[in-house]
Amino acid sequence: MLTAYDPFAATSAAFRALDQLTGRSGTMTARPLSGMPMDAYRVGDNFVAHFDLPGVDPGSIDLSVEGNTLTVSAERSVPQVENAEWTIAERPFGSYTRQLVLGRSLDTDRLEASYHDGVLTLSIPVAEKAKARKITVTRADVPASVEARTIEGESSEDRKAVES
Repeated sequence: MLTAYDPFAATSAAFRALDQLTGRSGTMTARPLSGMPMDAYRVGDNFVAHFDLPGVDPGSIDLSVEGNTLTVSAERSVPQVENAEWTIAERPFGSYTRQLVLGRSLDTDRLEASYHDGVLTLSIPVAEKAKARKITVTRADVPASVEARTIEGESSEDRKAVES
């Protein structure tokens, strides 16, 4: 139903390695955001995804769909406090993006998004054409005739009339 891609996974690993080499273990300086944790599941006829975006201004969240790729972008600003002498700054900041490749069975035209308590929730309904449906079979007293058609859509009777 989806494929997740974190473009910053390698960057995050590099920051952790650098912190280990310098002995800081990531406790003294804030770093740019390296991704957004996500949970995703299907419930009934909806695909639901939750993204953790603590401290993000909802106005900075941008959602876009191109083809079957959903892009979520957000920004968390560095706090601006006058006359502050920072002792520890561990909370991440900056802009970041996450992309999901959605299955074609989802109706992205009806995607709904909400943001509450630092969590962005997306709900995408399954497209009507992808839902399971029951087909009724009727009894016919006479077998139905099947007319042969060419790729161009003309019947064999039409072709015989043109050839004559």
